[in-house]
Amino acid sequence: MCKNDIGYICDMKEKVTAGGSIDASEALRLSGMPLDELCKAANDIRKTVCGDTFDLCSIINGKSGRCTEDCKFCAQSGCYDTDIETYPLISRDEIIKNAEYNRDKGVLRYSIVTSGRNLSDSEVECICDTVKDIKGIEICLSSGMLKADQFEKLKEAGVKRFHCNLEAGKTFFPHICTTHSFDDKIEVIKTAKRSGLEVCSGGIMGLGESMKDRIDMAISIRDLGVKSVPVNMLNPIPGTPLAQNHVLKTDDMRRIVAVYRFILPDAFIRLAGGRGLLKDKGRSCFMSGSNAAITGDMLTTSGISIETDMKMLAELGYKVTLK
Repeated sequence: MCKNDIGYICDMKEKVTAGGSIDASEALRLSGMPLDELCKAANDIRKTVCGDTFDLCSIINGKSGRCTEDCKFCAQSGCYDTDIETYPLISRDEIIKNAEYNRDKGVLRYSIVTSGRNLSDSEVECICDTVKDIKGIEICLSSGMLKADQFEKLKEAGVKRFHCNLEAGKTFFPHICTTHSFDDKIEVIKTAKRSGLEVCSGGIMGLGESMKDRIDMAISIRDLGVKSVPVNMLNPIPGTPLAQNHVLKTDDMRRIVAVYRFILPDAFIRLAGGRGLLKDKGRSCFMSGSNAAITGDMLTTSGISIETDMKMLAELGYKVTLK
């Protein structure tokens, strides 16, 4: 380990904690620094800028499968034979019951996730009617590429935040989806924000992208002013074009979230899909810059129980609360 490496990490940490921003070349250089020192510095930034607040959310698969989009990682794409259960928008009672269960377990946010390019106006109305009857937990929605008037109705009904992952950096994006573009995603995010909704946006690691691609995506997220950033790890699903991709290691994810903390010092960097594949269930990432997570089951794969997460976060000194 070179003294110059430690000095560079320290310089970048001081720059970020003083309110500055790092550029893509600085982030790329950081990504090659010694892992333990990089992660410790990222965690220091997290403590200084964000404190010990931890943002914990859960999701429900509100509508499954038959999606027209060809995202190469997705089990719910109708373009691939993945043998998943498919169903239309689930009932109001089921969504409310699940929301109340998560609320009573101490989860802060609850996201209704639906497959497909978008929702029909009638489906939006159903979700609005349901959301109005959910109390005591913040509601998020992940429903593709909605229109401005739909966003406005959802906000009026009580939806707080809209989720729309960029999935990958702009240059790499065409390699993982051809039925919509990176710019389409950007426009959805901007439209949601103009409608007064908060936005949650991140991507998936392990698609075949480079570290530069990951950094480019993080900078795009920063430019959009997004403060909730899911970092998913690809869980290769049989039947999808990425079924043979190798699964990232814990140290890969530690390095990614550490670099993201330098780029996004005041964001909630959220371990999301694929966390259950990590042997330590994300514990080391929560000491490397990440300060948010999705708990419970994912969309088409199992997750980590709320009880297990609450115990781990308490041991790490985090306070699960809305900031």
